[in-house]
Amino acid sequence: MDTSQEVGERVAASAAAPTFRLSRYQWLTLISAFLGWMFDSMDLNLFTLVLVPSVSQLMHTTDAAQISKIGSYIIAGKLLTWGIGGVLFGVAADRLGRSRVMAWTILIYATFTLLSAFAQTWTQLAAAQAMAGFGIGGEWAAGAALVAESWPERYRARAMQIMQMAFAFGFLAAALDNLLLGSLGWRWVLGMGAAPALVTILIRFFVPEPQRWVKVRASVDAEPAMRTFAAIFAPGLRRKTIVGVLVASAAMLGCWGGLTFLPSWIHQLSAAASGQRDVGSTVSYAFILMMIGATLGYLTLIWMLDALGRRMSYFIFSVGSLAISLVLFMTVHDIGGVLWLMPLYGYFVIGAFGTFAAYLPELFPTRVRATGQGFCWNMARALTSIGPLAGNVVVAKFGSFPAASAAVSLLFVVGMVSIWLGPETKGVPLDD
Repeated sequence: MDTSQEVGERVAASAAAPTFRLSRYQWLTLISAFLGWMFDSMDLNLFTLVLVPSVSQLMHTTDAAQISKIGSYIIAGKLLTWGIGGVLFGVAADRLGRSRVMAWTILIYATFTLLSAFAQTWTQLAAAQAMAGFGIGGEWAAGAALVAESWPERYRARAMQIMQMAFAFGFLAAALDNLLLGSLGWRWVLGMGAAPALVTILIRFFVPEPQRWVKVRASVDAEPAMRTFAAIFAPGLRRKTIVGVLVASAAMLGCWGGLTFLPSWIHQLSAAASGQRDVGSTVSYAFILMMIGATLGYLTLIWMLDALGRRMSYFIFSVGSLAISLVLFMTVHDIGGVLWLMPLYGYFVIGAFGTFAAYLPELFPTRVRATGQGFCWNMARALTSIGPLAGNVVVAKFGSFPAASAAVSLLFVVGMVSIWLGPETKGVPLDD
């Protein structure tokens, strides 16, 4: 574990370093990671948008309950492989290279999203989506490490927020895909999921590995894969790993209820309101407004992370996430109110992901950075895989969609406490 003197020396060295202009390579790393994460988000959300027509056609049924049940199985499988893939490809990125593994993960999720379009049974669709999940989970760990290690300390947090902003753009890309091709059928919508494969050309030919990783590659390559993974639980890193998992899990699980139950709640409110005609469009508008708010949240964090620090920024966004969740789910009773609050909900709840997107890469040394941040991020994501299966139980327990969402949002409190158990990494150069 670093002593306070060693940390101070690294901070002083960083402050004394001469200023320089960002290089073409640094911009290429950010562009490639941005595109990778944007298309990752697009392919992740495409199936959600076509769940009903795809499962309905493959099962030859219009029974909403049966469609929802099978759809929940498919989504749960995808979230589970997302978590597993994130951990496995995180280890691979530390051993084999950031840009190389990022290109592999993009090719995996693009290929299997395309194959989903050719499914003839729901089990084939589930298998293809699960395989896509491996790539979707692995991309973030490799891309985040690539950007963190390529950009100078002064601009690193800003670059990470720009990369994280790609998630919102990916959702909008998925919505646009569905809007333009949805009338042709769900297979066409999923078929566009192959587009990200083109990004692999950019990455493999124009984005070499970061020099910081190259310098430590020999020692990492000499280790067995399990030793690389076990290193994040060594005495010097164990506490950081636990804190990383807790803050990521609190943010992801805290918003799980809202994001999962929102479409059903909107359908319920629409059924009770006269003159509400296009429920599907209303759900789309709600999520688009949410992503607009999320983008504004990421833009705020570009300033806040450096001005207030990583921990205080996370704490503020967690408090805001809890507050807006309770207001939304406990006081709103009509569609208009839901839509008005969606930008603010997205600002805090989705924007909060930007705080630990910057924090996690800074907790781990270069030799295990992708492993550590990938484990923290994707262990949290794997925990959400139970959501689609447990949703009905949670709603039955609390009596309604908004009540269940409000109850689940109390998990944000775990993050508010846990973040203070980890170190402040603002201004601290990356450790190798």
